[in-house]
Amino acid sequence: MNVTASQLRRAADVKDKIESLESELSRLLGSAEGAVTPRKRRKMGAAARAKIAAAQHARWAKPPGTKAPKTAAKPRRKFSAAARKRLAESAKARWAKARAAGKTTL
Repeated sequence: MNVTASQLRRAADVKDKIESLESELSRLLGSAEGAVTPRKRRKMGAAARAKIAAAQHARWAKPPGTKAPKTAAKPRRKFSAAARKRLAESAKARWAKARAAGKTTL
């Protein structure tokens, strides 16, 4: 492509004119479709930053390899003897019904 210096200058002038017209149009219409609006940054209060910093310092202060102690597991609840008896009887009844139907699994 053979382009002279005067043609390049003219093309640059046309491009500048187009950009100025586009900006004027966006001012007249309020906003252009292609206009980029800066994203708003979320602000954090000083108290929140202080809490985060304190938690981070606490993590740094711990020696490496240590973990928080686990809470004790709740003791298992126990069935009463009567409840165990009822469960056993109902299971025996289910199995008797299954065997009568010729099944080997429930």
